[in-house]
Amino acid sequence: MASEISLFIVISCITLSSCSTNAQLSPFFYSRTCPNLPLIVTNTMRQAISKEPRMGASILRLFFHDCFVNGCDASVLLDDTSTFTGEKNAFPNSNSIRGFEVIDTIKSNVEVVCNGTVSCADILALAARAAVFLLGDPSWSVPLGRRDARTASQSAANTNLPPPTANLSTLISMFAAQGLNARDMTALSGAHTIGQARCTTFRTHIYNETNINPSFAPLRQAQCPGPASGAGDENIAPLDIVTPNRFDRGYFLGLVTRRGLLHSDQELLNGGSQDALVRLYSINYVAFANDFANAMVKMGNINPLTGSNGEIRNNCRVVN
Repeated sequence: MASEISLFIVISCITLSSCSTNAQLSPFFYSRTCPNLPLIVTNTMRQAISKEPRMGASILRLFFHDCFVNGCDASVLLDDTSTFTGEKNAFPNSNSIRGFEVIDTIKSNVEVVCNGTVSCADILALAARAAVFLLGDPSWSVPLGRRDARTASQSAANTNLPPPTANLSTLISMFAAQGLNARDMTALSGAHTIGQARCTTFRTHIYNETNINPSFAPLRQAQCPGPASGAGDENIAPLDIVTPNRFDRGYFLGLVTRRGLLHSDQELLNGGSQDALVRLYSINYVAFANDFANAMVKMGNINPLTGSNGEIRNNCRVVN
């Protein structure tokens, strides 16, 4: 417990300084208007994760898929209608991103005590932090004050989100386009220490590629039949073979032993520029946790709507 407390303090102090990178956002934005907001979010996330541990990874991924498409503005939460096309059915999102009901529940719980005050974008940012904290121990000060988008972009979702087939140079360039450097990219990829992936996203890696542990490939092939079978597309496997429901360094340990599930995972350790960093994270959890926390703050600062821009949605799924 003492080590967890000290790690929380270290990360909080580091990321508080990062909060100044966007002066319009502040971790104290709701200190007067909704002081119990973090507690409400964390308690609701605790209930969701107790029912389904995988939900923590789903919420974290939802935040990532929101921020990489025109900024952290909750556009990913908008449903399609007869007159509105959202991002949920973009290729990287369709039948893939999940957790919308959890965000709905958090929003409802927040509205009971802070009606019309807290944006869905801020709820998603806080829920992502809670997911990581509840499945491990790192935390960080979340800059708040985002407002919700009235628009969405399916085309940007198709373009901006890194595919599981991406090579290292593509990953670095796609993160750079969002203002995140290669170290941020590798640290954020560590989110794959929790969660699952569908067979369609890793089939090529386990059947056709050589940069994979020879005992790991057949293990995953048992869950993911070859393409000729025409079956198993929606079967899932853990991204971290060691501790899939614990936020730790297990993902990087897997990469060191060539047990990365996705092609894009194993690209981080394949004779390229990130090899040394992956090896560091595999043996030094505190280094990974600190870098991950800083990168999450940076990602959360991507093009937020503030001031009079956007709105505070009454329902996270539809514009007011």
